[in-house]
Amino acid sequence: MLRLSALPALSDNYIWLLADAAGQALVVDPGEAAPVEAALAHDGLRLRAILLTHHHNDHIGAAAELAARHAATVIAPHDPRIPSADRRVGGGDRVALPAPAADFEAIAVPGHTLTHIAYAGEGVLFCGDTLFSLGCGRLFEGTPAQMLASLDRLAALPDATRVCCGHEYTLANAAFALTVEPDNPALHARIAEARAQRAAGRPTVPSTLAAERAANPFLRTDAPAVAAWAAPAGTRVARFAALRAAKDTFRA
Repeated sequence: MLRLSALPALSDNYIWLLADAAGQALVVDPGEAAPVEAALAHDGLRLRAILLTHHHNDHIGAAAELAARHAATVIAPHDPRIPSADRRVGGGDRVALPAPAADFEAIAVPGHTLTHIAYAGEGVLFCGDTLFSLGCGRLFEGTPAQMLASLDRLAALPDATRVCCGHEYTLANAAFALTVEPDNPALHARIAEARAQRAAGRPTVPSTLAAERAANPFLRTDAPAVAAWAAPAGTRVARFAALRAAKDTFRA
């Protein structure tokens, strides 16, 4: 069994840590070293691998430092803005790690950035800044069509897949989602859960893909209420583009 932990970092990032019973660990998107070092020391873990989803510094800032200190293997997208990696991967590649023993599929998810990838396997989805709980990433480089196709790929994963995103944005995303589907009971249930989690000092993630498909407007472009909100945007891409543009200027 692999144990999953969300390590708070920077202002609102999460670094994800996956460890086995023998104390072998991997981390995903380490934007800073201190939370990783503290978790490794606290649990007596050995860092063996570092997975990177995209080039933004709040996701890769401590990768080189941690790799050098722990002799960990760095796996990253094909992107020269990530200066060094032991292995580069793209959509469809398999990432099989011996320790901790884990097997992932790299999924190309352009949109937030053009070379963004996600890692799916072992019941988890490390999706960086592509999919958030109740939201999705901004389109810094890609098009609405690219981002919608990326989200469709992720939404096709099994219901129980745990969505491990890069930031604590759930309640901020919830405020916008309520303007789109105010009568969605699954959304109200997710918001109540997230508020309770934050009140207890816990992360609101991981959520599950089933929960996101039921409540996240960016995965619900075909839902009648979302289509009605986006009218007269007729196509799925147009509806998604309208959602993303509205979210970009939304203030709670």
